Amino acid sequence: MQVSLSATGGLERRMEVAVPASEVAAEIEQRLKQLSRTARLKGFRPGKAPLPVIRKQFGDQVRDEVVNDLVRTSFAKAVTEQKLQPAAGPRIEPLSLDPGNDLKYAAVFEVLPEIKVKSPYDVAIERPSAEVTEQDVDAMLESMRRQRPVFTAVERGAAETDRLIIDYDGKMQGQPFEGGEGRDMQLIVGSGQALPELDKEVRGMKAGERKSITVAFPSGHPNKALAGKTAEMDVSVKRVEEQTLPALDDEFIRSYGVEDGTVDSLRSEVRKSMDRELAGVIRNRLRSQVLDALYKENVIEVPKALVDEQVQQLQLDMGRRMGARDVSQLPPREQFVDQGRRRAALGLLLSQIVQNEGLKVDRERVLARLNDLITSYPNPEETRRAYLQNPDAMKQIESAVLEDQVIDWALERARITDKPMSFRELTGFGQTEAPVAA
Repeated sequence: MQVSLSATGGLERRMEVAVPASEVAAEIEQRLKQLSRTARLKGFRPGKAPLPVIRKQFGDQVRDEVVNDLVRTSFAKAVTEQKLQPAAGPRIEPLSLDPGNDLKYAAVFEVLPEIKVKSPYDVAIERPSAEVTEQDVDAMLESMRRQRPVFTAVERGAAETDRLIIDYDGKMQGQPFEGGEGRDMQLIVGSGQALPELDKEVRGMKAGERKSITVAFPSGHPNKALAGKTAEMDVSVKRVEEQTLPALDDEFIRSYGVEDGTVDSLRSEVRKSMDRELAGVIRNRLRSQVLDALYKENVIEVPKALVDEQVQQLQLDMGRRMGARDVSQLPPREQFVDQGRRRAALGLLLSQIVQNEGLKVDRERVLARLNDLITSYPNPEETRRAYLQNPDAMKQIESAVLEDQVIDWALERARITDKPMSFRELTGFGQTEAPVAA
């Protein structure tokens, strides 16, 4: 086998390979002989067809298979001999495939860059320092009550946070329109769930009252037939309900899985959950700072193939969140290029650190992470078995754990300063909650 290698710019390489015609012919002949032992041809007993007949019947097919296999195996052998690390599969350009001649082809591919990771000793990391206070627990209990409000019918006009039960009939230019009719619909006043004109005009209405309200659909409305248009809504209020917070009684406490129904036990469980959330937020902030520092301090050339792979994954992830049904509905790739390059570069840097430091996956951390994952499923043990029997799923967990170990390695060497913060500042807790009557 003859190999010639040239650099065509950046990380791209062009390798021309020639496999001797004798090797190609020998492999074809061997496969035809193997096939002759089992082939079933009309007029011959199984495995008894003469080799010339087999060659005439299957020669072209076998030769194509041999050429494909030799290209694959010779490429793998050549990159090993040349001590190359391809970043992705090659683009094959046939140069000579004629029977009787040497098999010649060119393989164009990118190689992984040589990476020298800078020591993180000079990296400055700001570690949030916070704890869950009794006031934080009080606020969380209040939030839990807000999530399960009590509604009581009242004989007065509708006000902020009240729930209305309404019927409505809409018309556009005097004609009913699709989606313009509703019965026994619930509307929380001031929640932003209704069009602004409707939310404003129902305030003060009492049970049994009707009103015609002009509404304007926004230009970005998902129903294009309504976008930017106005309609008349005939609204009938059937019931006005005042919203109040539930008492911290046995029924409420047990609804959160606290079997003894005591406030102290509920507070204890809430605090544990908040402590876990706080630890996760702090860990994520440290992780982000470490990855930012690694990316900034270690500028490397990234193979285009790896960037394209990450961009495609980002497109697919966004498409799934948007409800895209096919490739034509995916968002344009351009908006993901920078993020894709960063992800690809960090993947190479983390892999190099793992190799340099001889890091091995911590099995205890893998099992701990698996335990955390399965707790949210209805049948944790069944889910555990499913994960353990799925190599791809377990590989994802192991990769995440190995990344955590790299983060720990960097944090052990970085210059860390603590920054006092509150639970609310770190988690954003309570920033979007609307008032509810106590």
